[in-house]
Amino acid sequence: MKLTRPAGVLARGRRSLWFGAVVVAAALGLVLAACSSNGPASSAAANSSSGAPVDGGTLNVSFWMDNASLLCVDPFQVYWIEHRSEIENFTDSLTYQNPANGQIIPHLATSWTISPNGETYTFKLRSGVTFSNGTAFNAAAVVANVNGWLATKAAVPGAYGDSYITNVTGAKAINANTVQIDLSAPNASFLQATSTTNLAILAPSAYQVSPAQRCLGKGLIATGPFVLQSYTPNVGLILTKRQGYDWPPATDPNQGPAYLNQIDFHYITDDSVRLGDLLNGTTQIDWPRNPFTVQELDQIKQNGDVLESRSLPGVSYPYFANTSPGRPLADPQVRQAIYQATDLQAIAETTYGSSYPVVQSVFDTTTPYFKSESSKLGFNLAGAEKILQADGWTVGAGGIRVKNGQKLVLIAPQENFVAPGVELWQSELLAAGIDLETPIVQASQLFPLLDNPAKWDLFGSYLTRADPGALRGIILPGYATLPGLAKALTAGDASAATQIQALFNQATNTTNTSVTTSAYGQLQDELINQGLVFPLLERVQFAGVSPKVHGFQFTEESFLNAQSIWLSS
Repeated sequence: MKLTRPAGVLARGRRSLWFGAVVVAAALGLVLAACSSNGPASSAAANSSSGAPVDGGTLNVSFWMDNASLLCVDPFQVYWIEHRSEIENFTDSLTYQNPANGQIIPHLATSWTISPNGETYTFKLRSGVTFSNGTAFNAAAVVANVNGWLATKAAVPGAYGDSYITNVTGAKAINANTVQIDLSAPNASFLQATSTTNLAILAPSAYQVSPAQRCLGKGLIATGPFVLQSYTPNVGLILTKRQGYDWPPATDPNQGPAYLNQIDFHYITDDSVRLGDLLNGTTQIDWPRNPFTVQELDQIKQNGDVLESRSLPGVSYPYFANTSPGRPLADPQVRQAIYQATDLQAIAETTYGSSYPVVQSVFDTTTPYFKSESSKLGFNLAGAEKILQADGWTVGAGGIRVKNGQKLVLIAPQENFVAPGVELWQSELLAAGIDLETPIVQASQLFPLLDNPAKWDLFGSYLTRADPGALRGIILPGYATLPGLAKALTAGDASAATQIQALFNQATNTTNTSVTTSAYGQLQDELINQGLVFPLLERVQFAGVSPKVHGFQFTEESFLNAQSIWLSS
């Protein structure tokens, strides 16, 4: 079965769009035969080093299309993966998340303490740091940023950074190099949030610019190894080297100024054009959304280029159930039968090749607190048929099961195109007598559709963040960007809704790591045990990289880190 790729699609809300990826490494070690890989936890691969680093040169990176729904490079507002990779290279954050192990380590802050009640974070700040306009980085600048985040949250409802500052109420400078950030209640995800691009520190003057202007790159002055020179929507973004930079995280091999003089990011929607530019040397990195085909992998290999990859942390690519009364998935036996009728290994291999990893949970494998649920997701067609038959669903015309005159038909709306893996999933479910229909809807129709639980049964969504709190933005009413989905998920079982909320509260309203670990593990168990979420595919970020590129690195959130990249002739 050969699936064709969509030419392009728009994102919506806060959702980070993903089409799937050819995986080279997942679960900390799968390797795609005949291609070099850096593994999911770091990215020093065959092109990591080859002689002494050389200063100078321009790195050309081909990204996927710009975000037509939100043309924005303001750290706090943006959710687009490509823009967050760009922001990674011209900003710094208070802390940094080590891609080797997910630990939070110092960056602009040298140390921190958290009050016993989890409501006060006190950061000691690095001295000698300046913004690219020469102004000093200090506690007052951090206070200005916290106030700026809160002001942007109020001015731009739904801004992506909102979910990163849950419970944050304000900040105050204790002295020039000490800042206190206050929360109204504990939030175990907040320390990780301080390591992200979404809470990158900008010069206080940035918050004298309107959120709309910041989106277009106006006033975005920061402390990073590069400086934002220009952002041209739908065309590209250019970064230039920051002279004198010497405060990267300790995990970075290059502890001084960047080697590159410039990075030019180009937005190219067509996969064949982007790959062609890599093969002919026009660009040095092809950073796609769509999966490389087997043929494209062969071209990359034959051209002498390197394939780099890392699983994207956060929510995998699952489908969420609508359990509203009267809908087929209100029946828990039907939900359990779907698990047994789904051959996840076949979906992975058929869609992306034999080395593609099988999804194991609602989270991808690089997500902190990930817990494998694979033992509950095994393929057993005979078992699925037995469950449905015992539940009163008998085989009817065309092999579709029927109960009380109702056909077992599930509606899984697809935004703009049928998502990868879904066509095979359809055939697998059909073998058990379940008819999965996949109507195409446009972005403008999506919210009204999901708000009407009588119109759908399954919907796929995900978010990228190296913290399981990313799931909260999908399934918890009051936080969810698709409120219709969140409400429908537990509409048939109020106790499940209460349990999910309680587990999120346990996981986040504490500073005790063991409590958080236990709660997120129970949460993953609950979602699968109750049949509320159907993981379909692991998500992986990958890149085709020229052998002239050395020092390629992924961040913990699988973004591009160019601090140590240098080019050979």
